[in-house]
Amino acid sequence: MKIYIETSVPNFLFSKQDSVERQEITKNFFKNAVPKHEGFVSDIYILEAENAPQEKQKQLKSVIQKYNLKVLGKTEAVERLAKEYQKELLLPERYFNDLLHIAIAAIHQMDVIVSWNLSHIVKLKTMLAVEKVNKRFKYKSIHICTPEEI
Repeated sequence: MKIYIETSVPNFLFSKQDSVERQEITKNFFKNAVPKHEGFVSDIYILEAENAPQEKQKQLKSVIQKYNLKVLGKTEAVERLAKEYQKELLLPERYFNDLLHIAIAAIHQMDVIVSWNLSHIVKLKTMLAVEKVNKRFKYKSIHICTPEEI
């Protein structure tokens, strides 16, 4: 199974302020699920990591090597698909990276997107909109879930 890992997931490996329960689930996800599947991140993940404080930058980038994750790139097709999601969801521009994550996963034919972003990604409204747009543009269906569902 091809798993796209959105930035919020590795963040929980290193967070000292967030939910201890989510942190444990995330550690188990990386220990047990990631090695059994093909794991991917994107250049958006790298961009978001580079915008983090220096210590967090190193931690987030280290996840790529430690878990042998492949990095997918943003293309014009990704940008266009993300704009279609944005039209469907009516999300403000400040959340466009969330849509780029989804579009990258769709364009690169991932089976699932794993995220802890419950506000804009792991949300029924988003899942339905992504399904509708992907169907319209003939992209395969993609599952969106939290790490505990893998």
